[in-house]
Amino acid sequence: MQEQEFQYVGFWARTLAAIIDTILIVLVTFPLLITVYGWAYFDATQTGLFAGAADIVITWVLPPLAIITFWIIKQATPGKMMLSAKIVDAKTGEPASTGQLIGRYFAYYLSMLPLFLGIIWVGIDKRKQGWHDKLAGTLVIKVVKK
Repeated sequence: MQEQEFQYVGFWARTLAAIIDTILIVLVTFPLLITVYGWAYFDATQTGLFAGAADIVITWVLPPLAIITFWIIKQATPGKMMLSAKIVDAKTGEPASTGQLIGRYFAYYLSMLPLFLGIIWVGIDKRKQGWHDKLAGTLVIKVVKK
């Protein structure tokens, strides 16, 4: 696939997609946490740093699992789908491999470490790649309907 065929998705559109995805994750995880722990979950003096095993599963395992699963099956999270964006392999334009997508998720943490510079990089880079995209060899492109 030629680079000219790609319409890259920029910083603000990707930020909007991330906000949409965060809202959806909160709409799923908060009711689960309240069901398991009650409203006391939100009082750190009662629950401490972690409320229990379900807390770890609901807040640290389910969201990454859901995100990576959406990336594998749909090439996008719901937020990206709402913006007609998808994640592709940067060299071929084909769907990214499962390994690339898992690596991309964990590379987000590296992108956030130096004051979110790796995320902000999307707004600077000519191909709109954040560090997580560069590390995983992915692009976020607009789906052009023909």
